[in-house]
Amino acid sequence: MELAAARRAVLAAVRGTRAADLPRLLHWMRNTHDFDELVVSNNDVVLRNIAEDLRNRLPIEAMFTSEHQAVQKIQQHPLPMIHVDAFLYDDDDVDSLCEEGKMSRSYCTECGSYKTASLEFISHSFSLMELKFLYHHVLPDLTGKVVVDVGSRLGAVLFAGYLYSSASHLYGVEMNADFCQLQEIMITKYEFIDRIKVVHADICTQPSLLQKADVVVMNNVFEYFLDRQEQARAWEFIACNVRKRGSLLVTVPSLEESLSKLQTDVQLSQWVEEVQLNYDVYMEKDVDREALEQIHLYKIL
Repeated sequence: MELAAARRAVLAAVRGTRAADLPRLLHWMRNTHDFDELVVSNNDVVLRNIAEDLRNRLPIEAMFTSEHQAVQKIQQHPLPMIHVDAFLYDDDDVDSLCEEGKMSRSYCTECGSYKTASLEFISHSFSLMELKFLYHHVLPDLTGKVVVDVGSRLGAVLFAGYLYSSASHLYGVEMNADFCQLQEIMITKYEFIDRIKVVHADICTQPSLLQKADVVVMNNVFEYFLDRQEQARAWEFIACNVRKRGSLLVTVPSLEESLSKLQTDVQLSQWVEEVQLNYDVYMEKDVDREALEQIHLYKIL
């Protein structure tokens, strides 16, 4: 049944409901999870399996001691902050960890008192919701296209791209050897080797890869891993090499926010044009609208 016919059938069923039962029916339609199984695909299951596999290989904070600068920046943050990887842990997972005493959502502002405040959470990965929004609603058909994920970390963008798109090649560029090794294990285990390649390198050594990319993804990529001078250098390198006309750049947060505290020669108006996104198209339960609105899409001029 096509969409228009399905809508008519649903409306006919609602209109045919007894007036006394209509409020309960509408309440059920707004709140039920009975439809969830209709929107959960086998690819979702595979991604969740990968996330579980990775959780079993990482500490809860999903950070390696080799991430010296990132660990230091989180510790120096003016308010208490913890890293919770959104690909590995959704809100239900966090609730479970809190119940088990393995994680907390709050901290004591005065030791020994009842005054508490919410901890700030940060993630360097997209959640499953964000990945599905990215590949189903943000990006166009990627058949034959090259995707480059800058700072691929756990490989979430690569794995989702393999499952949710027809991109011919998905490259992850990652400086941390531990994360590269972890990605390679997953690529081999889940047989993604035909389309995914992980490059252990600083992105500033990969001009040809950026120049041939049709889509470049950058999620919280520099701020916690480089000092400001290095961030400025990296952004100038990106702007100099991501130049294929019509190619796409996906960033979290926006380019304007990422560059606002840096001294760079990047001229956004001469480099990119932002593409407005419809954040209302994602119809699944428990949508985190605020998280989706952090995703920005740009077309290279």
